[in-house]
Amino acid sequence: MRVAPILLFSSVLLALGAFVGCASRQPRTDPVGAYLGFLKTHPGADLRGDKERAAVDRFESFLSVFTKEKLQNETSRVYSRDVFFNDTLKTVRGSAALEEYFLGTLVNTESITVDFTGVARSGNDYYFRWVMDVRFKKFQRGKTIRTIGMTHVRFNQDGQVLLHQDYWDSAQGLFEHLPVIGGQIRFIKSRL
Repeated sequence: MRVAPILLFSSVLLALGAFVGCASRQPRTDPVGAYLGFLKTHPGADLRGDKERAAVDRFESFLSVFTKEKLQNETSRVYSRDVFFNDTLKTVRGSAALEEYFLGTLVNTESITVDFTGVARSGNDYYFRWVMDVRFKKFQRGKTIRTIGMTHVRFNQDGQVLLHQDYWDSAQGLFEHLPVIGGQIRFIKSRL
């Protein structure tokens, strides 16, 4: 019977919404509308040559290995003061808020590493393909959770990230590994 998986899926979504909603300090916004609006008003810079290569290298180097010191010392150098950031879990505006979000994420993990496997450019838009490995402190101890994704980036004239929009499977990369919810998500996926 197909009704049970749909009801279970709905209950998981409600529980997940409550979980994420309780954890969020910022008011709920429409992330799609915010992203599309930001694209219209922030076209990014047309970087070329050494300036382009430096911006791409700085971005990849910054995200390759998360450490508290790196986050505290480099977030405002890599990201613009008014950056738009969305990682599918949360939308953040501004480099100070982004640094706080990154540091909060780091508290719950043993390690986060990102291996960049390619970058493509279209106009002023850059698309970074990556593999992320995360080891959490409180669940799945000792296990590396691996996920793939892509990040859409626009740089400003100084080569700082103006826009950071991630595209990845947060169910595979995070939610499937949470107690209770993870089992429900795996059950639903097995029924589809």
